[in-house]
Amino acid sequence: MFDHVKFGVSDYAASKVFFLKALEPLGVALVSEGAPTYGVELSSDGKASLCLYQTAEKPAHLHLAFTAENRQQVEAFYRLALEAGGQDNGAPGLRPHYHANYYAAFVLGPDGHNIEVVCHKPDA
Repeated sequence: MFDHVKFGVSDYAASKVFFLKALEPLGVALVSEGAPTYGVELSSDGKASLCLYQTAEKPAHLHLAFTAENRQQVEAFYRLALEAGGQDNGAPGLRPHYHANYYAAFVLGPDGHNIEVVCHKPDA
């Protein structure tokens, strides 16, 4: 529901690897890249993008939620995000306190940002 989100990271290389690998199950890939201070643009559909850039500033932690088409994408995100250096912040599972089919996983990225992937559909 956004055009792009851009935020600073303290370790550009680690963050780039983390987001590319963790979001690979959602079809997210590199669209463009400049110098680390300009950053990298990642997208799955060419309409909305996630942009990261190197900064020494200490931004507040973000909560970014990405839409998954199915629960298998949520599980793949979680596994790959942990392999890419993320820290567990909520294993894949139903969160019925949000709604009956809210299936999500949460991982903290290299800068402590809470990255979520959620599927709102019932299990196939």
